[in-house]
Amino acid sequence: MQKPPENPHQIDRKPPTDHSEGALPDIVDMVMSMGAAPRVPARLQALVETATAYAKAASSENTRGAYAKDWRHFTAWCRREGFEPLPPSSQVIGLYIGACAAGTVAGERKRGIPPLAVATIERRLSGLAWNFTQRGAPMDRADRHIATVLAGIRRKHAKPPRQKEAVLGDDIKAMVGTLGHDLRGLRDRAILLLGFASGLRRSEIVGLDVVRDDHPDGNPGAGAGWIEIFPGQGVLVTLRGKTGWRQVEVGLGTSEQTCPVAALDLWIKYGRIARGPLFRRIYRDNTTVAAERLADKHVARLVKQTALAAGVRSDLPEAERALLFSGHSLRAGLASSADIEERYVQKQLGHASAEMTRKYQRRRDRFRTNLTKASGL
Repeated sequence: MQKPPENPHQIDRKPPTDHSEGALPDIVDMVMSMGAAPRVPARLQALVETATAYAKAASSENTRGAYAKDWRHFTAWCRREGFEPLPPSSQVIGLYIGACAAGTVAGERKRGIPPLAVATIERRLSGLAWNFTQRGAPMDRADRHIATVLAGIRRKHAKPPRQKEAVLGDDIKAMVGTLGHDLRGLRDRAILLLGFASGLRRSEIVGLDVVRDDHPDGNPGAGAGWIEIFPGQGVLVTLRGKTGWRQVEVGLGTSEQTCPVAALDLWIKYGRIARGPLFRRIYRDNTTVAAERLADKHVARLVKQTALAAGVRSDLPEAERALLFSGHSLRAGLASSADIEERYVQKQLGHASAEMTRKYQRRRDRFRTNLTKASGL
């Protein structure tokens, strides 16, 4: 497609090509473009499959899913408006994010879908940039047709960040108190206590395996890591992060009722889990543990349900309270509750900077430094 003219209203429209597929471009196509024979030999096919597997491992499944959704949304918009998605046009992308911010994307207004938030639009741009790069046509996000429109969207629509409420130590005690002592209660109690004490993300919590996998390189397969229980000491959690492996230590609690190590022991014992995923689905009979890994959305629902049942932030209306809690409340809760040196909290959460850790410390340091009195007033 030719580069659109300066006036967006004069853009020539062409019948769009179908670029709706949001998955990683086939590496076979890349090999073919380098002059390989039309029919890929078996030996080369094995190399292609290996390279494809490594390419997929470069980003998490959730990230790839989000980027695929971004690509489908953009290409569907291009198809309706008569634009070609490829090669990337800064002017077309500028029109697209403008439509997203104004809520004028065709079809969405009829379904009552509100305009996209600024953070969502920025995430969409990141997804488009990734997709264009994978297709060998990098997008220039700094181009004025994109950057200027985005700056205007931020100026007009940006809102202060709405952080999820941190559940503190006493809140967690009340929350686990709402759970039963059946199999489902044992599992959910272990999730809450381990999630809080470790400061893990919800995807990391459900991604844990009960033992280290048998792979020679220690790769836990589909999981995010594994646990090792040291009797009388605590739990060592080994995690695979974006920048490599890291370890998180979870110590014993002051009582058996709120000890994450004791909760894990009980869940593993009565759940009869020897290998594979640590946290799993439970059938409706509440006596049979499934083999599949629990979805990370369960953690968010669990935190919300138990926080509401325990009366956390009961000073607020019920409808407002329901919006305050999520899986992130556990992570923020540890950062806000642990009254120790900041560097230890930073290490536990796996943050690269102390500034990021401070964003998680809800209310902990509020008004601790009083510049009003310090100035003599």
